[in-house]
Amino acid sequence: MTEEHRIQNEIRLNTPDCVLFRTNAGDFWQGKVIYSKIYKQNILINIRKIEGLPEGYSDLSGVRISDGKAVFIEVKTPTGRPTKQQRNFINKMREYGAVAGICHSADEAIELLKKGS
Repeated sequence: MTEEHRIQNEIRLNTPDCVLFRTNAGDFWQGKVIYSKIYKQNILINIRKIEGLPEGYSDLSGVRISDGKAVFIEVKTPTGRPTKQQRNFINKMREYGAVAGICHSADEAIELLKKGS
C-alpha cells in the first residue's frame, strides 16, 4: 500500500458526518477473461477501451450527511503536489457549491469539512 493510499483510507475512516468513496480517473481496458493454454495464465480478449472519470477528478468523493453537500478530496502525501487538472477540478467543484480541497491527512480533511460552505 502506498503512502497516499494509506492517507486515503485514514481520511475515509475518520471523517465524521461524511460518506466518502475511493474513485479512479482515467481510461482502462475491459473484456472477457479466459485461460490461455499457450501462456498458462488468464488473458483478456475482446478488449475495449473504457473512459472513466475525467482527468483531475478527486481521489475521494461523497456527501456531507448533515446538509447533503457534495464532497471532493484530492489526497496527497506531505510532499505531494496536485496537477493542474486536479486544481482546476477542485476549483470548479467549489464554484458549483461543493466542499472541495486538497488534503494531506485526516486532520486536514476534517478541517475542510468543518469550514467548507
